[in-house]
Order: sequence, then structure tokens, then C-alpha cells
Amino acid sequence: MAAVRLQDVAAAAGVSQATASRVLNGSSRVPGEGVADRVRAAAADLGYVPNAQAQALARSSTGVIGLVVHDVADPYFSSIVRGVQNEARAAGKLVLLASTERDFDIERQSVSTFISHRADAIILAGSRQSGDLDRDLEKEFAAYRKNDGKVVVIGQPLPFGAAVEPENFAASAQLAEALVGEGHRRFAVIGGPGNIRTSVDRRNGFVDALARHGLTPEIEVAGDFSRDGGYSAARRLAAALELQPSHGTPPCVFAVTDVMAIGAIAAWRGLGLQVPTDVCVAGFDDIPTLRDHFPSLTTVALSLVEIGERAVQLALSDSAASQSLHEYAPGTVVLRASSALSR
Repeated sequence: MAAVRLQDVAAAAGVSQATASRVLNGSSRVPGEGVADRVRAAAADLGYVPNAQAQALARSSTGVIGLVVHDVADPYFSSIVRGVQNEARAAGKLVLLASTERDFDIERQSVSTFISHRADAIILAGSRQSGDLDRDLEKEFAAYRKNDGKVVVIGQPLPFGAAVEPENFAASAQLAEALVGEGHRRFAVIGGPGNIRTSVDRRNGFVDALARHGLTPEIEVAGDFSRDGGYSAARRLAAALELQPSHGTPPCVFAVTDVMAIGAIAAWRGLGLQVPTDVCVAGFDDIPTLRDHFPSLTTVALSLVEIGERAVQLALSDSAASQSLHEYAPGTVVLRASSALSR
């Protein structure tokens, strides 16, 4: 059976094809209510499915927001996705999602695809890398923005859009201050990749705050931004510090993400070490899955869902100033059992 065409609907409603198109594709130029009702009734009777591309042309909008994240399986990003979807749904927009697995070639390809599909806005969620990779993106976005496309970054700002940036440096410094206040004097750091700015900012904020108290980490190790990255780094750290069960004052280890901290705890458990008796640990992000982990994890809480919602608000704002706005999302230190020193 042949697909129902727009001209079939127009004939059934007794109107021109142009009038039927204006009614069904959402044009601001609509005929009288009686005519519009006839066209919609004819379309329903015939089972006509409007063409999305034609609707986009008529409305000058596709109703689509493109969202690019590094890893949709990571609770950090899935929480941001939830916020983006919440706000987009409230605005009557559809979210198209791309997960890059931290491959910046895939990120650029995803952006190019969203641009070719005339997305109303594109949101990039995740830490940036400086240099040629971002300059390539800037070229992609130049023509897009000239055609009224909106760009928002969740993370470090770029020169071609608005940004909602977590206060990684300042919040990590606040965490260090809180742990020193709890009585900790021995520290170590599990960092992420050195080319990822979020990892660097969190490590630097923490270490700089320790320095103000005359303290330095006994060791720093690094791994991938993942549970397995934290697991591997924690085993290397335990060997370097010669950690043993019930042996002296436990060091406090700062892992730059909660996911890495969870992997670290699993690694130490496998070595017969208990948290916080033999080693203390703190993370960053306060991801939702922490409520299921024992012991409860000291961390920095970010309002990840609200960050996603705010990114959509900036992306859909009609204000010219909002398209280059740089906002900060503060973090809140949450002290829990994983960093508790026995008295």
C-alpha cells in the first residue's frame, strides 16, 4: 500500500497543498480554525504521517537538542543526561544522545552529525582538552552559530558558546581543608589522565590546599576515569606505601572521581585492607549509586541533574548575552564514614 501523501490530505480536506502543509507542519501562517480542523481530521482519517524535515523548515526549528557525553554508563554523565532530558521535555524538545568513550574524533563526528540534522542546540558534557582538538570543534561550530545554532559546554568553557563549569579546583581545596580539620595528616592522591582538565583541576586544588598546611601527598598515582582505573591505581598505591592491615595511622587517599574511589575500595578489600581502619578515602561528584556502597563515601557533592537542566536553559535562551555566559556550579563537601579516623 502506497504511503499517504500531503496532496491526498489536501484533496480530502478540500484545500490547497500549501494550506495543508501550513497546518500540518506547524507554520506560523495558519488558516481559519475551521479549515485547520478539516485538514487535521483528513490527516487522521487517512493515517498521514508528517515529514519531520518539512516541519523543521516550516517552524525554523527541528525541536531537537544534541547532547554529547564522554561515557553514558558513568553515573556522573547519566545524572547530567537526566537533567538535560527533564528540562528539554518541559520545553517540548527531543534529546539526541551521543556517547564518545572519550574519543575526541567521535566527539567531532557527533557534533558534525547534529549540525547536519539542524539541531536547535548542542550541549557538550565533559572535561575539555586544549589544543588542536578544540580548535577543530571551533571550525565545526562557526557556521552553525551563524545560522542561530546554540552551543553550551558542561565543563571548562570554550570560546564558542556558554558554559556551566563545576568548581573543581575550589571544591577540591575545600575537601582537603575539611579532611585536615578531621585530623588527617597523611595523604595520597589517585588522579586521572594528565591531559584531562577536570582531573588536573581537582588534583591541583586538593594539593594546593594541603600545601597551605605544610602537607604534601606521600604518593600520587594515576589511572583511567573509571572503576577499573581506580582499582589498578589503588593496588599500585598500596604496594608503594606498603599498606598492611591494622598497621599505624591510615593515610587518606583522595580519588578525583567517586567511580575511581569505588574501584579503589574494591582493590583494597581484595588485599585484606579495610576502609577506614587501614586506609581512608574520599572521592568527588556524589554520584547516585553511592547510597548502595559501604562504607559510605566522603565526597564533594555536585548538583549534576541541576547542571544538566541549567545547560538546557542557557541553550534555549533568546538572550544574546546567555550565549557566551560562563556560570559556575559549586560543590559541597560531604564527610562520611570512609574518611573517619578512629579516636
